[in-house]
Amino acid sequence: MQPHPLAGPAGLPARALALSLVLALSGCAGFSPDAGMDTVAALARERTGHAPRLVRDDAAQALVRVRVDELLAAPLGAEAAVELALLASPALQASLRELGIAEADLVAAGRLRNPVFGFLDVARGASYKIERSLGFDVLGLLTMPQRVAIERGRFEQAKLRAAAEAATLATQTRRAWVAAVASRQLVDYAAQVLDAAEASAELARRMSRAGNLSRLGQLREQGFQADAFAQHARARQQALADRERLIRLLGLPMDDPRLVLPDRLPGLPAAFAAAEQAESLALVRRLDLRAARLERDGLADSLGLASDTRLLDGAAVGLANLSEGHEPRRDGFALSLPLPIFDSGEARLVRARAQLEQAQARLAQAEVDARSQVRESYAACRTSWELARHYRDEVVPLARQISEEMLLRYNGMLIGTLDLLADARVQVRSVVGALEALRDFWLAEADLQTVLLTGAPGAGAPGVPHAGGRAPAPAAPTPRDSVAAH
Repeated sequence: MQPHPLAGPAGLPARALALSLVLALSGCAGFSPDAGMDTVAALARERTGHAPRLVRDDAAQALVRVRVDELLAAPLGAEAAVELALLASPALQASLRELGIAEADLVAAGRLRNPVFGFLDVARGASYKIERSLGFDVLGLLTMPQRVAIERGRFEQAKLRAAAEAATLATQTRRAWVAAVASRQLVDYAAQVLDAAEASAELARRMSRAGNLSRLGQLREQGFQADAFAQHARARQQALADRERLIRLLGLPMDDPRLVLPDRLPGLPAAFAAAEQAESLALVRRLDLRAARLERDGLADSLGLASDTRLLDGAAVGLANLSEGHEPRRDGFALSLPLPIFDSGEARLVRARAQLEQAQARLAQAEVDARSQVRESYAACRTSWELARHYRDEVVPLARQISEEMLLRYNGMLIGTLDLLADARVQVRSVVGALEALRDFWLAEADLQTVLLTGAPGAGAPGVPHAGGRAPAPAAPTPRDSVAAH
């Protein structure tokens, strides 16, 4: 009696061998242990001086908390703020998860699609007919190297984007730190000015009552006091806003009382480096341009893949056997091919070609923008440096000397009280201008590093011309050191 066809197929060793061969050809792509973070960390460290860390479990989170506590144990400098942001920012952690998504696509591209099992059972009375098939995506197997190359390029793009996100956060943190420290200095000086204005207004009232000062003179001093009060209130609000922005970038859940900022901004660098070969270096090292080139190359590979598979997309081949009645089972193979009657793949080919041309045009424009941005940012940074130096070396010393001469004349009864008070108001403007010029320089310096190395807000790296390196130890004179108090 003929056994039932479902009892077991004949020629099983041959089919098992064929199946093993397909599995061997398809490969078993796996996930990397670091998910691409080693590359991201190296790129970020080169551009910011610090490396981000992908926090995956409680143990890593505990290490981050320990380091955060260490950084907050002392007044937070610019470099410590950058390190803290790269470790603790939830927004950066969300961006780093893109690496896992891109790597998953790469691993999927290196694995053959699951085989498709087909089964047909037709019974009619005592007779029956059974067909079985096992189909494999042969076209996917043949094009696997191309698809893996495309996804590998996208994975590299994801690494560059993650590094750019870290560099962006670093520069935003530096800028926020500069703004917060400068705002604190301006608040301190505004408080000094308000104290002096209150003393001047009280002196004016007494002199007016004694008949030594006109009503107009007294009102002017009261107006100066009222303006000083308003300026102090604005400065306090701006300092609060700048501090809160820094807190958000650092990833702190609240205004941690351990967050203590320095009393003053870093001093002005002694010299400003020349911009030799800055444009060419930016074209080579900017992360956004490198990502754009990878995108162009990947689209070129995609165009080739679309051209090669336009008529055979969906083709499959596999094993098959047929059992009918009491006849011996017959083994063979199954082949399915798409018929390009309605869709010849032309639309996919045209789309891929247009995407490639679009990427090429965008890359060309990005290179033009990069060169222009380097020139513009360098000029802005140099102008800010020259202006801050001018305030430090010319404006503030002149204001101090004028104040000293005015005081000598007042003591010699050559000028009156109103003249001395008017000079004090001029001195206030010079000190505030000096502080703002120093703040603007450090902001411009951060922007210059952005366009030199990342294409998004970032920081500098060795070997690139910059205006004085990362923020040195604070050395700028305070307003109280710069000018005499009222």
